[in-house]
Amino acid sequence: MPTTKRAQPDACSLLDTDHKNVKKMFTAYEELMESKAASATDKKRELANQICMELTVHAQIEEEIFYPAVREAIKETDLLDEAEVEHATAKDLIAQIQDATEVDEMFDAKVKVLGEYIDHHVKEERNEMFPKARATKLDLVAMREQLAARKEELMAELMGEPA
Repeated sequence: MPTTKRAQPDACSLLDTDHKNVKKMFTAYEELMESKAASATDKKRELANQICMELTVHAQIEEEIFYPAVREAIKETDLLDEAEVEHATAKDLIAQIQDATEVDEMFDAKVKVLGEYIDHHVKEERNEMFPKARATKLDLVAMREQLAARKEELMAELMGEPA
């Protein structure tokens, strides 16, 4: 029985996997916020840095590859405009988290608000943008490969590894 195009992982499924992974990190961070252990502060900083790195790379591959292709393929681009504004706001919060010198209540608040913000953004992508993208003639299976390759490249750069 031949597999249909829908059965193959596509660009949307790759992006959604990123969403789920980051959601798990935000959940782990919230659990650390309740911990009284002395090691929780270092773990929170490390996890916040990981969240910021994942979101930075995710936003970049969306902005470089996914959004421009979808923008050309659909008529109503309001969703894409909103997504780009949401990315800009998230990047501002990410910068505040990365620049913070103390892991204190304000640090926790920024990570929590970033998580809530990302939840909202993910719901819009999952419920509105991804179905519209899948309804176009875009080759989202091929785009998945492009997104994965670019993500790997960006992660290597951020980790200080040669690409």
